[in-house]
Amino acid sequence: MDVLSEVLKAIKLDGALFFNAELSAPWCLREPRSDEIAPFLSPVGGHVVLYHYVIEGRLYARLPGGPRVELRAGDVVVFPHGNDHFLSYGQPEKPVDALKTFSKNLSEGLKLARFGGGGEVTRLVCGYLVCEPGLSDLIFSGLPKVLKVSLSDGPSGRWLADSIGYLVGEENGQDAGSGVVMTKLSEVLFMETLRRYIGELPAEQTGWLAGARDPYVGKALALIHGEPSEEWTISGLARRVGLSRTRFAERFRHFLGDSPIAYLAKWRLKLGADALLSSENSVAEIGAAVGYGSEASFSRAFRREFGSPPATFRRSHRRALG
Repeated sequence: MDVLSEVLKAIKLDGALFFNAELSAPWCLREPRSDEIAPFLSPVGGHVVLYHYVIEGRLYARLPGGPRVELRAGDVVVFPHGNDHFLSYGQPEKPVDALKTFSKNLSEGLKLARFGGGGEVTRLVCGYLVCEPGLSDLIFSGLPKVLKVSLSDGPSGRWLADSIGYLVGEENGQDAGSGVVMTKLSEVLFMETLRRYIGELPAEQTGWLAGARDPYVGKALALIHGEPSEEWTISGLARRVGLSRTRFAERFRHFLGDSPIAYLAKWRLKLGADALLSSENSVAEIGAAVGYGSEASFSRAFRREFGSPPATFRRSHRRALG
């Protein structure tokens, strides 16, 4: 059972590759926070994750005041929390604001943009993913501010490199494929990055991603996310994963910092909140779909978690979106 796929399916990722650049040394770009660039990328609100994939050459990425992270062809760097950051190679006089410099290029699909001092060439594409903040918290809260992964080896890495190379290899980038193709490729690239990152986590790591990798906790998470309306108990989950009730509860809390039932309740409410905003189903129907026996019990739990009853939550959020 693939818990990562189940959660990403529920998060409902959307996004695309949006920028194709050929940069010649020396150069340095200041990339803005994701909330600054989001209006240029996505018409809907949400948490925006920015990433950069190196096609050719090399560069350095860093947060303000942070250490440099070296990137080479086949590497992906992700900024899960939307931090502003610098990308550079060589010794330019000062960084330029990427949004101001390339804002017109953001409406040109993957048309090649050139910039720099004329030296060694670096080619990269930039992408983004947008997702509902409440649901994305599960994964992104456990990620560092800067996440680097190499996709240069293995069949999946070669397939991604070939696919991205095809998209940016078109004459002007406008006909590189439909928005659906770029969205799906963006999702696959991000999922593969997370898979590689999980595989490289140290054994002592805790958090959601480390729990997803654990054979027992990961199986329990997959059960919870695959069947959230099931009447799960700690004993029932423990039997399904093959541990005693006590050992399972301790192991789950070690990785997630919460009990399995408390985690289940939070996940059900996150799904309920998403359904309130994305469907016309009644509060009672949504509550039943996520595992609550009555509308009243769903409403009470929802109010404790989100500070307002489900119907009020739906009205206020839809009003805010216009």
